[in-house]
Parts: sequence; structure tokens; C-alpha cells
Amino acid sequence: MTQQRSMTEDDPLDDFTPRQITLDGIEKKVYVMGQGPAVIVMTEMPGISPHVARFARWVRDAGFTVYMPSLFGRDGAVPGAEEGIAVFKRACVSAEFRAFAANESSPVTQWLRALARLAHAECGGPGTGAIGMCFTGNFALSMMLEPAMLAPVMCQPSLPMDKPDAMNMAPEELASVRERLERDDLTVMAYRFEGDKHCRAQRFAAFSQALGERFVARVLPDSAASTDTPPFFAQVVASPHSVVTAHLIDEAGQPTLAARDEILGFFARRLLPDSNKG
Repeated sequence: MTQQRSMTEDDPLDDFTPRQITLDGIEKKVYVMGQGPAVIVMTEMPGISPHVARFARWVRDAGFTVYMPSLFGRDGAVPGAEEGIAVFKRACVSAEFRAFAANESSPVTQWLRALARLAHAECGGPGTGAIGMCFTGNFALSMMLEPAMLAPVMCQPSLPMDKPDAMNMAPEELASVRERLERDDLTVMAYRFEGDKHCRAQRFAAFSQALGERFVARVLPDSAASTDTPPFFAQVVASPHSVVTAHLIDEAGQPTLAARDEILGFFARRLLPDSNKG
């Protein structure tokens, strides 16, 4: 089971196996751990923090192989305000992410779909799952264009940055994803806090209109968010935001812990052959 680690000290990620994986001619470091079907854990801004790593370990403990790609930031670092802002600014101008582009898909999603395909080939099972958070929140939906992807989770999807009612996805890809969700009887789980300034109600409304009942939204009250957060979240994010990481309260009965358990159950129903939980 998960060893208790400090959320206020850099995480050495020493229980993961770091791999350099080249797909479509692009190499990225991916942290891998666990056994069972694959789940791709995509970090929030500003990088793979101790909170993100903790969530990845929970996924591992639930019976999955975690693939956690390093997409930006300093791996394992506690999110400081100044360093986090620098990472955020670099990502915003990166052609990989197209952070301000409405109705366009981020190019990095092609690499992530290839990672899902590789992970499925390596781990077997019915398919793979994925969770995107914040900057990567939309990516789990774009990854549904890969047939191996069966269980997408979007946590506080924050792109495009300056258009609260827009989606970071090309219309033809969105249409293809909806067609696949209908054809294969799949759903997308999505989470946000009610007062999140970076993922507003308009975005969930847009996804709901685009995907219909296949988009299953969960909106948590702001009172459910932890107030004991790293500097980047306290000073820069400055609103309830990260449902299963920095703003999660790791105590029984907490809505954020219930959201985590629902996500793990969703992965289990879709990916574990022996799971008959409905």
C-alpha cells in the first residue's frame, strides 16, 4: 500500500521506474509503476508534484499500472509560486499545448494517444484509462480517438485559458469522440469545484451540450476544498481547483476523497475484468 509521504517536501519518485519513451519521433520521460491494466496519469500545472504522485500511487494500489508522463515542470517538486509561474508561462506559449486556442486540439494529445496504445500493448486487459488535470484536463477526452482508451476522466479542464465556455478540442475530433462514446456505450467522468476560477460552469455546460448524457459531471462545493495547499495553489491558483490533488482532504467522509474513490471505481469497472461493480 501507499507509504505516507510528505506533501511539503519534494518527492524523489523513487518507487517509480523512469523510462525514456519515444513515440512519433518525440521522446518524453514517463514514470511507470504497478501491475494490471494501464492508467495514464497526466499532471496538472506546474508539474508532477507530491500530490500528483500521491494520486498516482492510489491508482497503483487500486490494481493498475500507472504511466505518468513528464510534460512540464520539475518532477517531484513542491509547487512554489515563482517557479510555478515560470513553468506556466513556458507552457502557455508552447506549440505542444496551444493553451489559448479554442476549438483546436493540443498537438501533445497525438503523443498521448500513442502512449495509450503502447501502454495497452504492454499491460493487456480490455484497454487503458486516463486522467487529465487542469492544463491536461481536456487531454483525456482527446485520447478517446485511440481505440485502446476506455475510461477517460477530466479533472478541472482549464484550456483554453481565456475562454471559459470554449473547449480545447477540434470540432471534428469532438464529433468523432461523441460517436465513439455512443457506439461503445462509454462515458466521460468530469470533476470541478463550484467556484473554480479556471474551470467555470460554462465549460462543463459546453461539454454537456457536445456529449450529452455521455458526459457525467460532478461539481463539488468550495467548502470541500483543502485550504492547506502549496504556495503555487495558495498564491497563483487562488481558488478551489484541484479535486484529487492539492485541494483534496485525505479524511474519511470528505467529498474530495469520495471523488477519488469514484474515479478509482470507474477505472475498475472499465478495465478490471473481474470487477462487477455496475
